[in-house]
Amino acid sequence: MVSGQIGGRDARTRAARWDLCLAGLLAPALAVMLLLFGGGLTLGGLQALGYLPGAGMTELTAAHFTRVLQDPDFLTSLGLTLHIALTSTVIAAVVSVALALALTRWSIRSRLVHFVLQVPLTVPHLVVAVSMLFLLAPAGLAARLAAALGLIASPGEFPLLVNDRGSIGILLVYIWKEIPFIALMVLSVLQNAGGELIEVGRTLKAGPWQRFRFILLPVIAPSLAAACLIVFAFTFGAFEVPWLLGRTYPMSLPVRGYKSYADVDLAARPEGIAIGLIIALVVMGAVALAVWLNRLAGSREAIR
Repeated sequence: MVSGQIGGRDARTRAARWDLCLAGLLAPALAVMLLLFGGGLTLGGLQALGYLPGAGMTELTAAHFTRVLQDPDFLTSLGLTLHIALTSTVIAAVVSVALALALTRWSIRSRLVHFVLQVPLTVPHLVVAVSMLFLLAPAGLAARLAAALGLIASPGEFPLLVNDRGSIGILLVYIWKEIPFIALMVLSVLQNAGGELIEVGRTLKAGPWQRFRFILLPVIAPSLAAACLIVFAFTFGAFEVPWLLGRTYPMSLPVRGYKSYADVDLAARPEGIAIGLIIALVVMGAVALAVWLNRLAGSREAIR
């Protein structure tokens, strides 16, 4: 018993030394990252508070945040951004769970499923957005094909799916890109514990809905929620897809912030940075919650 205690103490000592060594190796890179990120955040905060000597503004004030938050157009842009982020996340989550459940057994025997799901993850969002523009624009490939097949009289009659009021083009890009990400996370959980639990449910004569509702859903819930929060954070703060496929009014928050920041009038820059900081706060909150849920899922897996 004494030798076991000594062995455990030695293992903990070696683990602590390894952690210190790893921290020492990572310290320079972490210092650079913290300096760049912290310096940029500090500079952005000062400019959002009105400190912009190049424009003759040196007095710190929260008036720019107040002006942004009280602007009706800000609330309109916020509503549009939440619509895009929430709708794409919910649809991607539902499709991903259904896809993961359908492919669970097959994915255990074949790597093809993982390869197919990983292909969209390698394609940049901007490339997908440009492709969607060429495909779904009124004079795009889909419109010309529909006209050639006689489904519509001319390409101009094709439904407006880009730069449209419902942001359909933006949603299609995000849904196509994020389904594989969520599906892979759910698949990994189902492969580790889902098969055994399903067999237990079948042994207990549980129906398909009961097995999903009372067995699988509690298992995948933390990982699914973490993945959805990451997707929400990304789609809430992304700029390129709404800029390319969105309408000129109302604009999403990232596009609105960029236009204010890039305005020729330097006095508009603090408001653009203020919008950027508001977006950053929402994104960091979502990511922090996702990290907590991921740790919760890991602790549950360790208990099993």
